[in-house]
Amino acid sequence: MTRVLVRYKVHADKVALNETLAKAVYKQLHEENLEGFRYITFKMEDGVSFLHISFSANEQANKAFINLPAFKNFQANIKDRCKELPVVTPITVIDDYNFFAHLK
Repeated sequence: MTRVLVRYKVHADKVALNETLAKAVYKQLHEENLEGFRYITFKMEDGVSFLHISFSANEQANKAFINLPAFKNFQANIKDRCKELPVVTPITVIDDYNFFAHLK
């Protein structure tokens, strides 16, 4: 199982583009309905920092995600969007309480 937290900061004039690209990833995830994969994205209070958390049940689910055309498009030119480049950190869950319950 792969669990990863990614954080980064974009240039203020690239926030809308970053959100549009991220939403395209979610659109494709919903269309593909990837088995064994969970993903969530947050925009922080400063309005320019983002946090992504992904859980892959297995390597196949992880590969399916990173090979999504929308995700590849999201990653393309990310250096141009970022004020602070993405920092990828493997994470371990201690416990959770309804973390992935659908609350929107």
